Amino acid sequence: MRCHVTAANNFLDWLGGEGLSLGTCTQTDLERWMADPTVSYRDETGHFVRWSVQHRHARDLTYGTVRWTGPLSTIDSEKRWADARRLLNDNMVPTPDRVAGLRLILYAQKIATISQLTVDDVDFDGDTVSITFGTSPVVLPAPLATLVRELVATRRGKAKIGTQEDAPWLFPGGQPGRPLGDYQIGQRLHKIEIRPKEDRSTALFTLATEVPAAILARMLGVHIKVAVQWQQASGGDWAADVSRRSSPGTADGHGPIDPKLKGFYSRM
Repeated sequence: MRCHVTAANNFLDWLGGEGLSLGTCTQTDLERWMADPTVSYRDETGHFVRWSVQHRHARDLTYGTVRWTGPLSTIDSEKRWADARRLLNDNMVPTPDRVAGLRLILYAQKIATISQLTVDDVDFDGDTVSITFGTSPVVLPAPLATLVRELVATRRGKAKIGTQEDAPWLFPGGQPGRPLGDYQIGQRLHKIEIRPKEDRSTALFTLATEVPAAILARMLGVHIKVAVQWQQASGGDWAADVSRRSSPGTADGHGPIDPKLKGFYSRM
């Protein structure tokens, strides 16, 4: 994934600026980098550090992983589907915010991943629109596909230099050649009542209970073992509550699934 490459490049640049390399970096150096509040892509950098140690490009470095042990708060599947319906139908919400919000609440995508998406990650094949989040493209349901088509055609940042064709980013930012920052996307989502951390956690829990681990791994671009851990975590005490609240053929236990969202899981 692009964010993993960016994380590796950023970390290597930092090492170079400190007169270090992967081979000379010590645990103290790594922890000094980790203590810097300005660094980004911490999780992705962790993947790179562990890969470097595994392949003997670095030695004696430890970068712990954070295992997903369940949702951050009470699972609110009703809110998830209500938000999805709202973003699909509310034309007063800007298209970029609708697309970013839907990717988070339907596909459990991190803001760091959403911000790095480019036009090349989207594939148009007749009426079919697919987008690559992880290692495999995901076919989008028709209403979201329409929004993505609109976003690709109308996307614009605040930069005065350059043209739309010059910007590869799906969410161009205010500086030429740069995407919209993670913080800015998060702020925009909060304004439309999407809670990035809590709502992504809900989406991740739901996907882990309903999507096979192999598909979940390809969609999110994570190792199959990580996807299996998420599925095991999703079988915790809170799973029974979700089972009671949601029944087959409903999105939230209170009514039928919105026709616009039918086929969502079958397309992954």
